[in-house]
Amino acid sequence: MDIAFKIVNVVATAALDQSIDLEILPELFPHIVLYEPTAYPPPAPAYFKSEDMEGKVSIFPSGKMISVGTRSEERARQELLLVAKKLERAKLARINTTPKIENIVATANLSFVLDLEKISIETGALYEPEQFPGAILRLSFPKHGIKATILLFASGKMVCTGLKRSEHLRTISQELLHKIVQL
Repeated sequence: MDIAFKIVNVVATAALDQSIDLEILPELFPHIVLYEPTAYPPPAPAYFKSEDMEGKVSIFPSGKMISVGTRSEERARQELLLVAKKLERAKLARINTTPKIENIVATANLSFVLDLEKISIETGALYEPEQFPGAILRLSFPKHGIKATILLFASGKMVCTGLKRSEHLRTISQELLHKIVQL
């Protein structure tokens, strides 16, 4: 048995070679940039979002960029590079770092009810139903450089967060099943 995870969000970052004056971005890219500096605490980012983008890319005055909302690592990298290319064509800045995956969020449904109290006792998962309706299980495989946090719900639904590579979902799936199926 394997858990069929579905990736719902990939967060990736990159940096430009210089700071950016965000005030000019809406003028240069009127249909794809949103910049509302009073809506967020400083330093407020500008957001690139176009019809051909799956997610959006935030750009901060420092030149740091964050891609959110894509469903694959490759797409997150592509969207950071797409925005960097637009900025380079406008002679504003060039990309200075390779896009890096920071977090992958995936969901799954085990299709069976979980006894969260028992899982908590047997695995050391944090379960405080008065605070949060799910159990929080932290998994770590230092040998493979894998760390993840799993939110387990009594319905059998779950959320996995903290991974840097999608292929690690298989390792997480096997370990999780090993821990909870035997209970």
